Amino acid sequence: MTLEPDQLNLFPSVTPTPARRSEPLVMSLKALLRWKSQLFDYQQIARESQPPQQTALFDLQRTHCDPDAIDPFSLPLQSMAFYRMPTDAGSAAIYFVSDNAMPLLLYIGETCRSGRRWKGEHGCKQYLDSYHSLHHHYGLQREVSIAFWWDAPVQRKPRQQLELALIQKFQTPFNKENWERWGQPFG
Repeated sequence: MTLEPDQLNLFPSVTPTPARRSEPLVMSLKALLRWKSQLFDYQQIARESQPPQQTALFDLQRTHCDPDAIDPFSLPLQSMAFYRMPTDAGSAAIYFVSDNAMPLLLYIGETCRSGRRWKGEHGCKQYLDSYHSLHHHYGLQREVSIAFWWDAPVQRKPRQQLELALIQKFQTPFNKENWERWGQPFG
């Protein structure tokens, strides 16, 4: 009678050791400042550069939903606690979360219920908590706020297309579409 080897214990003399939990990695001050500086430089170029103009046979009006016609840095700012204030359901909007100490656009979103969108779970809230914590850790100033662009299309698909075009234009780091470019240091 031949015995099969013990498949689950191929190395009986080796005792596994439990993995040690390490402290979470913290971005260095130098890395944080470089990350913010690169983001700032990119967004300023995106803001100031004019897109190539396509010539047309007919004189076409630019649509009010043209992403190149929207300047998120010029919109009126609101506190990030805006959603805690009593309000109605709100209306369709594109919203911009920014740190105005530099200024940086951190996140762009769309909603048809501006008064309710942030009351529940929202991934950006977690990123902002980490962002605040790291800035506090290094004693850096931050002025995070939100701004709304109220002329957004009421229909969902055109509003989402506009949101995506703005995310691609400004390469906002908290939007998943740009994690490959900027990493997820606050995710």
